[in-house]
Order: sequence, then C-alpha cells, then structure tokens
Amino acid sequence: MPDEPTEGEPGSETTQPDPLALARDIADSYRDATAPARARRRRPAKPTEHRKKNDDPIPLADAMTELIATHGWDERLAVQRVYSDWPGVVGPEVAAHSAVEGFEDGILSIRADSSAWAKQLQLLAPGLVRRLNDELGQGAVLRVEVRGPQAPSWKRGKRTVRDGRGPRDTYG
Repeated sequence: MPDEPTEGEPGSETTQPDPLALARDIADSYRDATAPARARRRRPAKPTEHRKKNDDPIPLADAMTELIATHGWDERLAVQRVYSDWPGVVGPEVAAHSAVEGFEDGILSIRADSSAWAKQLQLLAPGLVRRLNDELGQGAVLRVEVRGPQAPSWKRGKRTVRDGRGPRDTYG
C-alpha cells in the first residue's frame, strides 16, 4: 500500500499518547476516586477568663481549679477534706481518739476510741455540724453519728459456754 505513510515519515499520524500526560491522567483518576476526606482542622479551644490565649502558660493551681469546677468535683473534694484534715477540723487531741468512718447522704459517721470520747463527740456534734456546714456549704452535713468502740464478742474463746447468754452479773 503505497498510499499509506509509514511511521517516521512526515505526514504520518500515529496517535501515541504522551507518557507524561497519561501518568497525570492516571494519578488524577486515583486522587478523585480514593481521595480520603481531608482531616478537619481543630479549632483552638475558646480562651477562658484566666487565659487570653491557649498558648499562654498559667499556674497549675489555676488549671486544677478550672478542671475541678468544669467537672463538678467541688463538693466531693470538700467532703474528702473532712477525711484528710480531721485534726484540723476537730483539733489534734480529739482527732487522736477518733476517726471518720464515712460520709453518706449528709450523715458523718465517726468512731471513737472509748465511750468517754464518744460522749464528748456527741456533745460537740452540733458545733461540729455548724462548722462543717460553714466550710463545706450549707446543708452539706445534716447530722453527726458517733459510735463508741466495738464490744468484744463473747461467743468464742476459752471460757465460752454453749448456749450461754454472755457475761452477766453473777453476784446475786
């Protein structure tokens, strides 16, 4: 076929794609089909009253105070102070002979070393409730429950009598 031009001769129109354009087309098709969603930029946190910018350093105590307030831990930490600072609340002498056992529903439970100290704490209870409410907030402590020492059990031991009624007055 003499009428058809051969390759390499002028006037030959072979349509070979440009390799660079082909690579670009392939890359563009991959980008469009499997392009991951761009990660959204996080907006910086709004500055609080203590911090003008988030990059400004602040004292740790201020940061902890802000954290406690935002999570609502104020009351729980105030109540925990009764446990940790018992000598500061009642005084060192009374604290040496008593301990806080629990705090639930506004009732503070205290265990005393002896019945004498239990009675002393019962007499101090109204003032203690008043003082704790001043420090923790009104209505935080409704009442103080004082317990004396645990009595020994007479159900086991060397001198136990089966079906006995425990220690009694045997002198008449």
